[in-house]
Amino acid sequence: MLTDIELVSEFSQVLGEDYRIAKSYVRDVPTQALLHIRSFTHKLTDQLAQSQQIIFDSPNLYDHIETLNRHRVINVRITRSLHRLRGDGNRGAHPEKYHLTAEALQELAQRAIERLLRLVVELFPLIHQRPAPEYQFEPFDSIAGRDLCYRAIMENDHQAQYLVGMSLKTRALMQREQEQALEEQDDEPKAQHLRSADSFKQAAYWFAQAAPHHIDALYEYGVSLLHGYNGEPDVSAGETAIIGAAKAGVANAMALLGYFYLVGGEHIEVSHSDALHYLQAAAALEHSEAMANLGVLYYQQGDYSQAYHYISTAANAGFPHAQYHLALMLARGEGCEPDALASQHWMAEAAEQGQLDAMLNRAQQMLNSDNALGDDYSVAERYLRQVVKYGHSVPAMIELSIALADGILGRIDVVGSAALLNMARARANEQELAVIAPLWRSLVAQIDNVLAVTDNQAEVSALERAKELLSEPI
Repeated sequence: MLTDIELVSEFSQVLGEDYRIAKSYVRDVPTQALLHIRSFTHKLTDQLAQSQQIIFDSPNLYDHIETLNRHRVINVRITRSLHRLRGDGNRGAHPEKYHLTAEALQELAQRAIERLLRLVVELFPLIHQRPAPEYQFEPFDSIAGRDLCYRAIMENDHQAQYLVGMSLKTRALMQREQEQALEEQDDEPKAQHLRSADSFKQAAYWFAQAAPHHIDALYEYGVSLLHGYNGEPDVSAGETAIIGAAKAGVANAMALLGYFYLVGGEHIEVSHSDALHYLQAAAALEHSEAMANLGVLYYQQGDYSQAYHYISTAANAGFPHAQYHLALMLARGEGCEPDALASQHWMAEAAEQGQLDAMLNRAQQMLNSDNALGDDYSVAERYLRQVVKYGHSVPAMIELSIALADGILGRIDVVGSAALLNMARARANEQELAVIAPLWRSLVAQIDNVLAVTDNQAEVSALERAKELLSEPI
């Protein structure tokens, strides 16, 4: 009986090699596994198009999938599966932007491999005019990770050094996000910070080793210098490395350099012509963040039609910030006809992908809708807690505090409401304090009223705790 790797290789020799590499990285370098899965998906759409003599008129993977669907080469289920794999690849490129833990990232990579394999089985008859042969799935292993470390150290393999650095960088970014989310606590953040700092230093070391010989490592080395992975930032050296990688054609470097020319860097002056050059070059390589920033550039210049084109392209490519801004443009009719339903769709899409502004927007809509259901309230609470945790958003703290105090979420939690108001006051500006003050006084009065009539000891204890949180005058 064939193994799963042999099955995919029988489907396509080229895709079989991509699948083997992706699967080998799942345990130790899941980001690279997901990026290889995205590459696999791209090549798969090309193969499906060639089998039906279809020529794509766009390099964008989203457009490839939709073209195959329009030509009835693939059905709705396969279309959704391909889009799901495309989205998984986007998460692999920037896991920290999706608030993924190391465990969640590895689980995502494992599920993506399993989805990809099911897709191959379903498409096998279309390509080979016969059913897929039986196969046996071989378990994931950690051989690739050990092999990378051996090659990086013992063989001075620059590709391996780069991949080890990427694995450590991903770990460090997720560790840092966790430490930031726990910063309100006293002891835990210190231990977390030490772990992320160590991981950043190790990543910087391997990028430095590979940078003279590997252009992607040169870009990452530049980023490590900009952000001070080894301690103090060296912005001048970092920008120089980024410029070198951009001139060598690295998509991430061109996207970042274009952004620097858009907003200015420490040693890089604003230049819309240079921003346009590098952002267009990165966008041509399907860099969704570059497409979004290209849209911002045109938006700033008042060219809403071009802004809409690039922002919608980035949104369709799965970039959540572009999805949020597309929702706003559709609501306002900027560069397009106003479309409230499409605006809501993209706002929901961005929120589900973890874009914090979109999550706050959707939560507010759900909590204030006359047609909201129980599921909406639970989603709204989840969104608001995520926005508070990762964005430290005062409006989110206020919104959730009101919902907990008023029982909108199906329960009254005055302690939680008081804690959120207290946290919001510590971070609020003058305008936000003006909103918090009457809520603060109202919640104190609500607590006093209930204390006057209750004799339930557990309730009294909770109310006293809430009152203690609100004891300072505002």
